[in-house]
Amino acid sequence: MQTTQPKNLSRREVLASGAGGLMGGGLMSGATQGAETQSAVDVYRALGVRPIVNAAGSITTLGGSIMPPEVLAAWNAAARSFVPLIELQDRVGERIAKLLGVEAALVTNGAAGGILIGTAAALTFRDHSLVSRLPHSPEIGIGVIRQKSHRECYDNLVTACGVNLVDVETREDLERAINSRTAMMYSYNVHEDAGRIKRDEWVAVARKHNIPTLLDAAADVPPVEALWKYNRMGFDLVVFSGGKALRGPQSAGLLLGRKDLIEAAKLNTSPRCGNIGRGLKVSKEEMVAMCAAVERYLKLDHDAEWREWERRIAVIADAVKDIPTVSTKTIIPPIANHVPHLLILWDEAQLKITREQLKQRLADGDAPIVTGRVHGTGDEGFLISVFMLQPGEEQTVAQRIRQVLGRAS
Repeated sequence: MQTTQPKNLSRREVLASGAGGLMGGGLMSGATQGAETQSAVDVYRALGVRPIVNAAGSITTLGGSIMPPEVLAAWNAAARSFVPLIELQDRVGERIAKLLGVEAALVTNGAAGGILIGTAAALTFRDHSLVSRLPHSPEIGIGVIRQKSHRECYDNLVTACGVNLVDVETREDLERAINSRTAMMYSYNVHEDAGRIKRDEWVAVARKHNIPTLLDAAADVPPVEALWKYNRMGFDLVVFSGGKALRGPQSAGLLLGRKDLIEAAKLNTSPRCGNIGRGLKVSKEEMVAMCAAVERYLKLDHDAEWREWERRIAVIADAVKDIPTVSTKTIIPPIANHVPHLLILWDEAQLKITREQLKQRLADGDAPIVTGRVHGTGDEGFLISVFMLQPGEEQTVAQRIRQVLGRAS
C-alpha cells in the first residue's frame, strides 16, 4: 500500500523528499498536482500541440505513461548534482537487482535499447575485445535464432549488431539450426501462444547448447511477478519497458539477468565509448527515476489498482447501457497489457455509426480522446483502455461516448 503523505507539503518539500529514501518521495497534494497538470497542458499548447485523453493504453507514440509524483521527485532530486555516471549505473543496477531478486540489472535506453545492447552482450561476453568491432559483417554468418511466429518490427535492434536471424518452427528445426556460429536465441514473450516451441522447451535447448537467451517482455507487467518470473524460468536476459506500467521515464527500460551478460552489456553502451550503444544514453535523472519507479511499483497495492480499473470500466459501461443494441464486456489480454479493457458492441444496422466513425469523433473533440487496439484484444467491438486515464477522465470518456452513440441512435 502507498503511504499517505501530509497534504500541506510545499512543492519544494515534495521535490526535495525524493533525495531522502531515494525513493520514498512525497505525494503531491491535490491542489499542487492540479497546478502541475495545468502547467503541463500550457507547455504543450504553447507549442501548438493539444494534450489528449489517453484511452488507448501505455502506447509509445502517445507518450507511454505519466510519471507519478514520487518518480518525478526522484528525477528532480537527481538533476541537482553531478555524479560519476558509471558508478551510478552500477549502484542503481545493484539496487534494482536486489529489489527484484535477480542476478543483475541495468537501466537501458528503453526496452528497445535493451534488445540492442543485450544482443551485443551475447556477442562479446566471452571476449570483451570484440566490443569495439561491432557491428559484425553479416557475411561472417553469426546467427541469432528465433521462431518464425516471433517476427516483429523490433528485430532491427538485433540485426543492427551484424547478425543473421535464423527462423525455426519446431524443436527439430531448432536443433538443426544450432551450430558453432549461433550467438543467441531470441524471443518475444507476447508471441508465446503463437509459437510451437514453448518457453520451457526453448530455455532447455539453449541450456543444453550453452547459448544465451534474450526475451522481450516490454509490456508484460502487470502482474508484478513478471519482473523476476522469466529470469527464474531460465532466460539469461529479459527486457522491460520502463515507461509503461512501471511508470518510469518513457525513454528508460530494464535489462535483467546474468551478471556476466549485464557486465558485457555495460561495455557496449553509454557512457562508455567505442561501442555500438554509445548513442543510447541514459541520464542520471533517468537512472534514479527508474529505480524510484521500481520501488514504487513493488510497494503498490496491486489489487486496489485493479479494482480502480474495474471501477472506471463500470462508469463507462453504465453510461451507454441504455442505448439501443449496445452491450459491453470486459476483456483482459493474456500477456502484454494484462489489464482489464472495455469492449463496446452494437448493431451497426440499427445504430448508424461504425467503429471507425466513433474513433474519429472522439479524437475530433475539444479534449481529444484517443483510442486504439493492443495485442491480445482481437478485433471485436470498440476497445477502451482505462489503464492510463488520469483521475476523472473516465467521466469524460463516458460522457463523450454516450453523446456520440446517443446521437447515432
